[in-house]
Amino acid sequence: MTATDTVAAREAAAGIESGYAWLRLLAALALASVGGVGIWSMVVVLPAVQAEFGVARAAASVPYTATMLGFAAGGVLMGRLADRFGVVVPVLLGGVALCLGYVGAAFSTSLWQFTLAQGLLIGMLGSSSTFGPLVADVSHWFTRRRGLAVGICASGNYVAGTIWPPIIQHLVDTAGWRHAYLVVGITCVVLVVPLTAALRRPSPRFHGAAATAGGTAGRLPISPAALQALLVVAGLACCMAMAMPQVHIVAYCGDLGYGVARGAEMLALMLGFGVVSRLASGWISDRIGGVRTLLLGSALQCLTLLLYLPFDGLASLYLVSALFGLSQGGIVPSYAIIVREYMPAREAGTRVGLVLMSTIVGMAIGGWMSGAIFDLTGSYRAAFLNGVVWNLVNMAIAFWLLGRRPRRLAHA
Repeated sequence: MTATDTVAAREAAAGIESGYAWLRLLAALALASVGGVGIWSMVVVLPAVQAEFGVARAAASVPYTATMLGFAAGGVLMGRLADRFGVVVPVLLGGVALCLGYVGAAFSTSLWQFTLAQGLLIGMLGSSSTFGPLVADVSHWFTRRRGLAVGICASGNYVAGTIWPPIIQHLVDTAGWRHAYLVVGITCVVLVVPLTAALRRPSPRFHGAAATAGGTAGRLPISPAALQALLVVAGLACCMAMAMPQVHIVAYCGDLGYGVARGAEMLALMLGFGVVSRLASGWISDRIGGVRTLLLGSALQCLTLLLYLPFDGLASLYLVSALFGLSQGGIVPSYAIIVREYMPAREAGTRVGLVLMSTIVGMAIGGWMSGAIFDLTGSYRAAFLNGVVWNLVNMAIAFWLLGRRPRRLAHA
């Protein structure tokens, strides 16, 4: 039996690339789509919460900031739990935390109580458990189609952004935001617990028969710590650039006189094409590797950011926003692919969580920075250029990694 035949036999014994692996992937996508509600719900209820507690818009936005910071930190925490105990533990914990968070927020009597529920329970312990840990877990069950599988799983938070906001808005309009939060909380735990049953089988990395599931054999061109640091900086830079259109497109359209409704449509267009981008980029990464896919996505994002400068007509903004979604959606999953190609499989949850944390922080800083630049200059032109500069930092890191020509590793 050849070495290739031996590897294939070991993968088959572990269930890698099997029918069960695809079923597990579908369950992970569903879980990510359910748990991703935590990222979007506050955006929908913000006006109602502001009116309820009688605070300014800035104060009413604090719970969203707390949610995103909690989501960023929780990605690392939940990733560590997944590395040690398997993915079922953090996902079940996340489902319960989402339920408690939404119910607690629904019964909050002050803004600080609402903020605590959003940041700690919904962000840190809830939604974070249904993104990074699931992406890392799915990567263990695929080798030849790992990029596609990761892209499908990572699309869950975009799917959540498509299905949850209209549901929540309908509930807010008909019964109020508190009732909407109660419904969301109960729905989360009712859906998450049975879906988690599909993940009970231990990941291939937990038993020797599946040694081929990882990526630790061979010599790295740089140390894992140095590669991790570079990926964190790259994630921060790419999402500081990404934040300009995603966070400010609605306000930008309002400033241009097209109305905020048009901007909301463009944001939905970005997210929709972002799903397409994640699937396509996953398919591409299976053929050219994570580093080249990262460079491709980063270069296209930089180009589309530049296109926002000369084209500000309504039709052209729709087109450029669609192109932006197609370019940027696959960047973040590329980091997970790179981690799995060149990092120890047993540390995947933590290391993927660290990179994803940097991307969330980048979105938070980039969104704020673009607004600050607008306040300083009176237009978004300089903010778009600022995004291009940060995008070039990301591209430089990808070029450097590509120049080192690190070998993709097939074995744990």
